[in-house]
Amino acid sequence: MPITYEQSGVDRDKGDAFVARIQKRVKSTYGKEVKSGVGGFASLFDIGGGKYLAAGTDGVGTKLRIAQALQKHDTIGVDLVAMCANDVICTGAKPLFFLDYIGCGKLDLAVSEAILEGVVQGCLETKMALVGGETAEMPGMYPDGDYDLAGFCVGEVKKSKVLDGKKLKVGDQLVGITSSGPHSNGYSLLRKLIRPEEKDLLLQALTPTKLYVASVMAALTKNTFQIKGCAHITGSGFHNIPRINGKFGYRISNLPALPSFFQLLQSRAELDDLEMYSTFNMGLGFVIATSKGEELVKFLRKRGEDAHLIGDVVKKPVGVTLKARGLDLLIQ
Repeated sequence: MPITYEQSGVDRDKGDAFVARIQKRVKSTYGKEVKSGVGGFASLFDIGGGKYLAAGTDGVGTKLRIAQALQKHDTIGVDLVAMCANDVICTGAKPLFFLDYIGCGKLDLAVSEAILEGVVQGCLETKMALVGGETAEMPGMYPDGDYDLAGFCVGEVKKSKVLDGKKLKVGDQLVGITSSGPHSNGYSLLRKLIRPEEKDLLLQALTPTKLYVASVMAALTKNTFQIKGCAHITGSGFHNIPRINGKFGYRISNLPALPSFFQLLQSRAELDDLEMYSTFNMGLGFVIATSKGEELVKFLRKRGEDAHLIGDVVKKPVGVTLKARGLDLLIQ
């Protein structure tokens, strides 16, 4: 019998409704320094001197349950860094520093140290300083052995270099970089599709989120690819692509073969394609809008990225038109 993401316990519509309901109150705190706030991949704050700070926060979600079940905690910190830093670079900002938060019922030094190893690894790969954090031991709040993570990333970008999608035009090209797996999204559903005894599959699901920072920042620094915007494909899957600029449509006409892991998930869940591409990244972790698509693909591939020219920007229909892998979907 098919099982949807909502049936697994996650209500995307309610989450969107919550953001809509709080926006007015959140914006009541803004001063003139706030360039963009809630709703984007990251927020921008004017610090003067022609620069913005870009800030983002995220967690790892119920992927933590797999790490806890396997007693493997040394990669989950990479996920934490990646989920934050990959969002911040969508503004064009260079990540500068990171903070982490660990909440637990009872502190386990070995587990906490393993988590931190992953956080440090992610910070080294993105050239961020891990400037601080907080570990909170809360008996009665979490059962022994349980913990939760949150991360906070701050970057910097010149006002003239901000990626806000405003320069996007019909005919611009879309370049996609593949993911390393499900990353850190859709795990409330994913965990219902893999049995506890399937250790190899669980280890595969624990593959850390890919960090796109080094390659994307290298492309931005080169300054020859006319990059107009970026999208980190996280929760809600391909719905993230129109966040580049919601006034346009995005036609996906080419994608690499669907990774076998996602094929397995879909066969077990019996989900239709729209549900899958609205929940998981389906092998695509990052999208860049540019007028120099072919050149950007060559540049990224030389850096070792599995990059592809996946489509283009259109006027209508607004949303994502997916005509690849034998599909014909409109994701709005």
